[in-house]
Amino acid sequence: MKNTVFKGIATAMVTPMTPHGVDYDNLARFIDFQIENGINALVAAGTTGESATLSQAERKEVIRFTVKRVDGRVPVIAGTGTNNTEHVLDFTRSACDDGADAVLVVTPYYNKSTQGGLIAHYTAVADASDKPVILYNVPSRTGCNLLPETVSCLADHPNICGLKEASGNMAQVVDIIAACKDRLDIYSGEDGLTQPMMAMGAMGCISVVSNVMPKETVQMADLLFAGDIAGSAEMQLRLLPLIHSLFSEVNPIPAKAAVSAMGFGENFVRLPLVPMTEKNKEIMFAHMRRLGVLK
Repeated sequence: MKNTVFKGIATAMVTPMTPHGVDYDNLARFIDFQIENGINALVAAGTTGESATLSQAERKEVIRFTVKRVDGRVPVIAGTGTNNTEHVLDFTRSACDDGADAVLVVTPYYNKSTQGGLIAHYTAVADASDKPVILYNVPSRTGCNLLPETVSCLADHPNICGLKEASGNMAQVVDIIAACKDRLDIYSGEDGLTQPMMAMGAMGCISVVSNVMPKETVQMADLLFAGDIAGSAEMQLRLLPLIHSLFSEVNPIPAKAAVSAMGFGENFVRLPLVPMTEKNKEIMFAHMRRLGVLK
């Protein structure tokens, strides 16, 4: 097995913003909140961090700022994926130079790719990176599915260390774990499937719900690692209504509303995203109050 970047829960962090730019003061506070509540790793400038609408300079600065603020307390994973391989190489080299511990690279979106193209794309990125590369499969957003046999092929690359698997297809998850478990760390990319995937051998989750409840999400993973499968399942079910609310509209719209209500900046997302509807927001806030996040 290659070196593991993290075991447990990594928060795919929101990026606090105002209409004038990234809110670095609240980003700093949010990073500290996550670490103080026991999170195992942090992802900067991923999908939940609105990477698609950050400028190239902002994206690099968010990663640079996160690495500096974290200061070695937990691993920092930089979101460096785009649908342009040359851009991915640029973001990846920059993140490595700025001290990220690993990079998270989503499959190319819109132009998509053949499975052979995915192998070539990821091989180019892994060859150019001097930090471990975590693949990211989320076909509902990209229209591009990283198939088990392709993952198995990529697992042979010495610099490809993990996969964030968010297809939502448990049969595919099981096939990937069966083919790659001893060569690749598998992470859930679906909060609603974290406990079942971990029970099958996944190393943890790159999570959205941990933006809101980092301590409890880590506890769910820790219970499973300790062999308390029933206790971990109970935690998963306890969090499930909040998880559903966090995906009741396009991520990260609900996550940004939740984090803002917790005191970490404005409820602002960049177009083409718009703020969460009042109806869905009140349902989510009710779940947050039930769980003790809001009063």
